[in-house]
Amino acid sequence: MDFISIIIQVVLLIVGFVLLIKGADFFVDGSSNVASILKIPTLIVGLTIVAFGTSAPEAAVSITSSLSGSNALALSNVIGSNLFNMMLIIGLCALLKELKIDEKVLKLDLPFLVILTGILTAFILLGWKISRIEGIILIILIIAYVSYLVYNARKSKESLTVEKPKLSLLRSIIYIVCGVAGIIIGADLVVDSASYIALAFGMSETLVGLTIVAMGTSLPELVTSLAALKKDENQLVIGNVIGSNIFNISLVLGASSAISPISINHNMLLDIMLMFGVTILFFIFGKTHNKYDKKEGFILVALFIAYMAFAIFRN
Repeated sequence: MDFISIIIQVVLLIVGFVLLIKGADFFVDGSSNVASILKIPTLIVGLTIVAFGTSAPEAAVSITSSLSGSNALALSNVIGSNLFNMMLIIGLCALLKELKIDEKVLKLDLPFLVILTGILTAFILLGWKISRIEGIILIILIIAYVSYLVYNARKSKESLTVEKPKLSLLRSIIYIVCGVAGIIIGADLVVDSASYIALAFGMSETLVGLTIVAMGTSLPELVTSLAALKKDENQLVIGNVIGSNIFNISLVLGASSAISPISINHNMLLDIMLMFGVTILFFIFGKTHNKYDKKEGFILVALFIAYMAFAIFRN
């Protein structure tokens, strides 16, 4: 085992994560500012650009993996990220502060997440793959969902507030270009270095995707949620996680499988069923008292720790 090469790959992995996260930040800032210049309502920006921005690292890694034939990494990255978002991010935030849930989220977004996760699970169990057609169906679902959100937002007078631009148009475009470049380069570094490290230590691509890559690509959601919690913006915490999970399944896996059909290893059955089960539990917790409290936060964090331990020892 060449330790110098492994150290170099670990450094490249960290650099890749930094580029992914900062690239997503630049992309969101630049895009949001262009939207402000074009007088697009703030709520619409939050529901679309910011939601996609925090899922950009997952999208970049999964699509890059799909293009390079590492489909196991593409799927495990999404499963790991969604579990990380629900169990650790919401669990940790609920332990720190009670999270009340908006009625609109309970009626539309949470049920849609459960339905979407159920559709993905059905696609996988029916043929142990996600085909191109199934990928296109997932993309159509996210287009329909976002279109409905935009339509509802435009109907609501409250949503028609427009933020003042903070950057010039030229600077916004530079932010967008640099952000996209950072995301693309970072994704390449993460996929290549993670695959190298996995092979060097005898780890499977699936385990690396479920742990290292999933946690790394979910850092934007974690940082955004903790910052929002500090400012008492509970809805942003919940919306960020639910929106990210919806984008991960529909857009990330949809685009990845549309590019290259994803074959599913039977060994991932437990991970797939756990994601579906935790999503249902996440919905039940939210629906029961219209909030996530300390007790539910503790259960979610405990589940995450148990799952991570199982994933590592299983390998």
